[in-house]
Amino acid sequence: MITYETLEPADINEVNNTLEGKSARDVIRWSYDNYGDDLVYACSFGAEGMVLIDLISKVKPDATIAFLDTDFHFKETYELIDRVKERYPSLNIKMLRPKWTPQEQAEQVGDRLWETNPDQCCAIRKLEPLENELSNYHAWMSGLRREQSPSRKNTQFVNQDNRFNSVKICPLIHWTWDDVWMYIKAFDLPYNELHDQNYPSIGCIQCTSQVLEGEDLRSGRWSGQGKTECGLHK
Repeated sequence: MITYETLEPADINEVNNTLEGKSARDVIRWSYDNYGDDLVYACSFGAEGMVLIDLISKVKPDATIAFLDTDFHFKETYELIDRVKERYPSLNIKMLRPKWTPQEQAEQVGDRLWETNPDQCCAIRKLEPLENELSNYHAWMSGLRREQSPSRKNTQFVNQDNRFNSVKICPLIHWTWDDVWMYIKAFDLPYNELHDQNYPSIGCIQCTSQVLEGEDLRSGRWSGQGKTECGLHK
């Protein structure tokens, strides 16, 4: 079995060369063949997430899916998770919670932290819970696509993740936004209803806004704050 400790840069290059030209499902199969239960999918339940959940269910029906429940998500997101649980009852969906409730966070570091210090808010409500969870695994999976943003254009299928001392696997790197929606429609997958209201990328309520036609798909995240990532993929 490949582990983070033994996966050197040369090994990553070799693995990616082997996987080049393979389908997302092939990459997922390789991932579970090598990591098994030492792999967790960190899912935001966006459009890409629904594709990956469906593909994963066909390879490992009892896979573990981790969701960062910041306490600030849209009701439509929580409703979607309930629908996913009904459609894929064998999946192990874990709701990861921050160390503080919203009220405790306000008392400890100030009210409306997402406005005064959004990086710290993301660190408390996303990065720390994910870091704690990933310490239990050798690898994690993500729905990153190269098309999403300039910072993601060099993402490989298999990546060394120094932020979390792990291996990050991204099966959808070559998919376009149209590819994602073609798959969702072809297999009649559940998805967040906010996508139909010009919300292509959906996070917390306070930091997500609608995207105008022609704008970047992630332009609705932390709009006007000079921030484009929560820090999970830096």
